[in-house]
Amino acid sequence: MKKCLVVDDSKVIRKVARHILEALEYDVDEAADGEQALHYCQETMPDVVLLDWNMPVMSGIDFLRALRTIEGGQGPRVIFCTTENGRSHIEAAIEAGANEYVMKPFDRETLETKLQLAGAE
Repeated sequence: MKKCLVVDDSKVIRKVARHILEALEYDVDEAADGEQALHYCQETMPDVVLLDWNMPVMSGIDFLRALRTIEGGQGPRVIFCTTENGRSHIEAAIEAGANEYVMKPFDRETLETKLQLAGAE
C-alpha cells in the first residue's frame, strides 16, 4: 500500500484528504506544518506528499525545498494543494520540485486525476 503524507495546518482539510486517500487505498499520515512533515520524512519517506502552501512554522514551499535536499527526498511525488493560484506560485512550486498542483477546494475526482498525473498511482 502506498503511503501519503498530508501536510496542512487545517485539521478539516487533513480529514477530507485522509477520507479521499484512504478510499483510494493509500496509507495516510498527517502533519500540521512543514517542520513536522520534514521530521516525518527524515524517519519514514512517503510515496506521496499532499502539501499546503501557507502554514505556520515552515511553509509548504520551504518544506519542499528542504525535502528535495535530504536523502531519499527526490522520491516522493509532491502535489501542492492550496488556494494560491497565481502563475508565480505555480512556477515556484514546479521549480522547487512539485509534481502537480491542485486548487482548494478539491474533490475525489480531482485529487485522483492529479495523483495519476503526478505518477503516484
